[in-house]
Amino acid sequence: MIDLFHKVSKECSKLVTNRYSTSFSMGIRLFEKKYRDPIYSIYGFVRFADEIVDSFHDFDKKTLLEEFRHDTFKAIEKGISLNPILHSFQKVVTEYSIDAELIHAFLDSMEMDLYNKDYNQAEYEKYIYGSAEVVGLMCLKVFTKEEKHEYARLKDSAMSLGSAFQKINFLRDIKSDFEERGRVYFPNVDFNNFSTRQKEEIEDDIKKDFNHGLEGIKDLPKGARMGVYLAYVYYTNLFKKICNCSAEKVSEKRIRVRNRRKIYLLATSSIKNSLNLI
Repeated sequence: MIDLFHKVSKECSKLVTNRYSTSFSMGIRLFEKKYRDPIYSIYGFVRFADEIVDSFHDFDKKTLLEEFRHDTFKAIEKGISLNPILHSFQKVVTEYSIDAELIHAFLDSMEMDLYNKDYNQAEYEKYIYGSAEVVGLMCLKVFTKEEKHEYARLKDSAMSLGSAFQKINFLRDIKSDFEERGRVYFPNVDFNNFSTRQKEEIEDDIKKDFNHGLEGIKDLPKGARMGVYLAYVYYTNLFKKICNCSAEKVSEKRIRVRNRRKIYLLATSSIKNSLNLI
């Protein structure tokens, strides 16, 4: 009956992904079947850790996150957890040889979110690495599995793509991060005086990450390429909308890509993939 428990745990991770992110859910569905469950398991893990620091305001977040970290590594050591999200994640960690350093770096970034503060450049880079770049590397471990040379070759571009996604999230959420959580991630940016020049500098940085990230997408295994490319397309469209808005408008409202637009992007991206135009 242990196989049933494994299956239920995977289904829990999939449910978490589907409920929390329509965009990533659509992308994962485009992966070759062998990649889907492992990516669901990674997303379920990072989503729950993020929820601790972003949503559980009536609870002791610091203790909850410490317990989550302890339970994560206990699950990896023992090869089992009664927490289905951690159980499915630990199986992926073991099967795909995900480094403990990547997991610690991610949880360290989540811990940084416990404290409302302005970030200096070093802290900003550390947060980007732990919260986004290492998640890209975990997924790359799945895509390349035992092909260490491919992982090494694609590592930098995977990190750039994760960095671009996260920086766009910061721009999109700059209002809610400041007003609801007291955070401004961008170094030397005062939310109350967010300027056009600062916005353009951030956008130039994102463009560099995107260009490098796209190079790696083209070299991913065929069964993974379309799903990652779709995420790239979603984010580039969101980024274009943000670029077309003033710094004042970005500070006033959350910029979104509508669901019907996402469906259109899914269709056009699928055509490009079938014609080998990616």
